[in-house]
Amino acid sequence: MICEDLTSNSVKNLLFLRPVINLVMGMFAAIPVMALPVEALQVQVTPSHPHLGDTLSVVINSDNSTNSSNLKVASGENIYPAFEIAPNQYRAFIPTTPLEKPGKITVRVLGADQEQNLLILVGDRTFPVQHINLPPGKAGLEATEHELKLVAAFKALKTPQKYWSGVFIKPNTGPITTIYGVRRYYNGKFAKDYYHRGIDYAGAAGSPVVAPAGGRVALVGRVSEGFRVHGNVVGIDHGQGVTSIFMHLSRINVKEGDVVQPGQVIGAVGSTGAATGPHLHWGLYVNGQSVDPVPWRTELIN
Repeated sequence: MICEDLTSNSVKNLLFLRPVINLVMGMFAAIPVMALPVEALQVQVTPSHPHLGDTLSVVINSDNSTNSSNLKVASGENIYPAFEIAPNQYRAFIPTTPLEKPGKITVRVLGADQEQNLLILVGDRTFPVQHINLPPGKAGLEATEHELKLVAAFKALKTPQKYWSGVFIKPNTGPITTIYGVRRYYNGKFAKDYYHRGIDYAGAAGSPVVAPAGGRVALVGRVSEGFRVHGNVVGIDHGQGVTSIFMHLSRINVKEGDVVQPGQVIGAVGSTGAATGPHLHWGLYVNGQSVDPVPWRTELIN
C-alpha cells in the first residue's frame, strides 16, 4: 500500500509540473545556437614590391574545412584558380603586363564564408622601344587562324598538377638580344597594344633548346602545318596555369604528351616563322598572360 501511495503521488506531481517543464524547455529551445568563429584565412602576396611584368603569388593558408573549390582569388574582373600546394595551403597566380597601368590594385581572396581584401601597389617600369625591319616575304606576315586557335588554347591551360620545382633554367646558352616587354615598330609602323612577350636568345642555328623546368608537352606545331608566324614551335605545360612556348625552331625533338625534365633537349634554334635570323624566342605565360620570365629564373616560386 505504501508503494502504491508513493507511485500515485509521483504521478500527480508530474502532472502538476508538466506545464512548468514545458515552459522551461521552450525557453531553452528559443536560445539561438551560436556557431564557433571560423578561422580567418591567412594570405601572403609576393613579391612585396612588384612591378609591371611580375607574377603575383597569392598563398593562402586555411583550416581543414577549406577546399580549393571554395577558394577564389580575384583582381578587377578577373578570377584566378587557387591550387593546393601543401596540406591546407593553396596558391593563385596573378599576372601583370606592360599594357596595364601602374598603381594600386585590390586582390580579393574569397572563401566559402569569408573574404579578405588586400591592397597591392604595382610599380611602374620603363620598357625600351625597338625598330624591326622584316625582310621581303616576311614583312606583314600574318598568323593563320589554325595556329592562332591552337596557341590560344595552349596558353589558356590551367592544369591542376604542378610539374615544376625550383627556379627555371636558361633554355639556351646564347646571349639575350631582346628582353621582355620591349615595344616595337615593324618596318616603321608602331605595333599598337604590342609588347615583346618573352626573351630572345641569339643562339647559333642548330644549338640545343632545353626545357627550363619540368612539364608536359602540350603543343607541337610546324610551318608545314600552318604555323606561319610562330614557325616550328613547342609548348610546355608546367601546370597550375604556367606555360612556356618556344618559337622559330629548326628542329623538334619531342611530341605532344611527352613529360620533360629541366635541361632535356626539346628542339634546336632556327629562324622559321616571323624571324629575322636564327634565335630562340621563349615566352612564359601565367593564366593566359605573358609575364617576365626573369623572376622565375632568379626567385624560388614553388
